[in-house]
Amino acid sequence: QVQLVESGGGLVQPGGSLRLSCVASGSIFRINDMGWYRQAPGKERALVGTVDSDGSTNYADSVKGRFTISRDNAKKEVHLQMNSLKPEDAAVYYCNAFIATSLIFYNVKEYWGKGTLVTVSS
Repeated sequence: QVQLVESGGGLVQPGGSLRLSCVASGSIFRINDMGWYRQAPGKERALVGTVDSDGSTNYADSVKGRFTISRDNAKKEVHLQMNSLKPEDAAVYYCNAFIATSLIFYNVKEYWGKGTLVTVSS
């Protein structure tokens, strides 16, 4: 059973930094694209950024220049370094990944973590 588990959320002051982590486990053959999304109360879940299997990244305009996504394929992890945090960054952050569980039957499915809470307040 494939699982994604996030960690690293917490309370930080405006202008501060946090580093989120997500680790994948279970019956995994290959992890393709991975990404981070966030959802604030009363708002729709939104893209933060993605990273493909080669390390190529893309970001939402709202976080460009402040957030950085990276991955460690050997450890099956993806990270989100968040700098210069703003109150509007406060949300539950979710990790997602497209994972194949078989070489013969190359079925790729999308998986989600349960989220980690980031609070930005003075």
